[in-house]
Amino acid sequence: MSTRVALDLRPHRASDLAEFVRIANAANVADGIDERSSEAGLGNWLLSRRDNYDPARDLVVATVGGQVVGYGWVDWVEMSEGKREYRTRGHVDPAWRRQGLGSAILAHNEARLLEIAAGHPDDLPRVFGAFAPERRVGTVALIRGAGYEPVRYFFDMVRPTLDDIEIPPLPAGMELRSVSDDAGYRRLFAADSEAFMDHWGGFDTSEASYQVWRNEPIFDPTLFVIAWDGDEIAGGVINAIDAEENEALDRQRGILDSVFVRRPWRRRGLAAALVGRSLGLLRERGMTSALLGVDADNPTGALGIYERAGFEVHLRSSAYHKPMEIHR
Repeated sequence: MSTRVALDLRPHRASDLAEFVRIANAANVADGIDERSSEAGLGNWLLSRRDNYDPARDLVVATVGGQVVGYGWVDWVEMSEGKREYRTRGHVDPAWRRQGLGSAILAHNEARLLEIAAGHPDDLPRVFGAFAPERRVGTVALIRGAGYEPVRYFFDMVRPTLDDIEIPPLPAGMELRSVSDDAGYRRLFAADSEAFMDHWGGFDTSEASYQVWRNEPIFDPTLFVIAWDGDEIAGGVINAIDAEENEALDRQRGILDSVFVRRPWRRRGLAAALVGRSLGLLRERGMTSALLGVDADNPTGALGIYERAGFEVHLRSSAYHKPMEIHR
């Protein structure tokens, strides 16, 4: 594989974070993605070491003549359907697209993932994984050209106004209670993780992942809506408001970042009740629209719940897989 520019790939430096944010946001503008990253948010995610990710080895910076023009990172996860997925991600500055940089980052990432996989037991099938919104036309073309095929579809959904909110009653015997200390946050994190373990994909439930969640700059427990059945968390919505992103995009949008109901409490109308209360809470905080993400094939019927709550599909994305072969 060759590129058409004198490209250098190197480990990241502390001074690179501002360039990562600039490139991610420039890519979002170019691709019509109405999301914006901040240094605090991207740094918390991209520079925090976790059990399945070491930024010292798994984050690579692409430069041309010393200028940062792109970056990529990899991690891995054991999936609920019995596979180990080795995931590649990255961004290229739009001004430097179509010069082979994306291909170079992808090749580097795949080589790194093969190194990681070689150190893992071979008790599970292995796949390369990628994820891309359909509006990132160049990214989709790159990964499809490299042999990745779509395996699952996801929607970002938006409720364009927070008018006429329906708030269904909570199921009998349940009540809303907040959490406000580390013990409570850990219980919420564990309940959320458990609820998603029987969904498609893989979820990092490690202590390091918990700390990344706690350190998110938009972490705000006063926005959480949590349903309890006695001493058990039955379900909840982890809501958030990204004030910096809203200012950049001149909007007031709240985020239903995670909507979950644990298995024993499903099929009782709890999710709809929690979503309605979340929309009301976001409206009270001055928001005028709301966003959430959903697996299009979610087995709990989440898509229908959100449509009935007034959400509309805003952005379609796909998860992609490619078989991985390890040569020992």
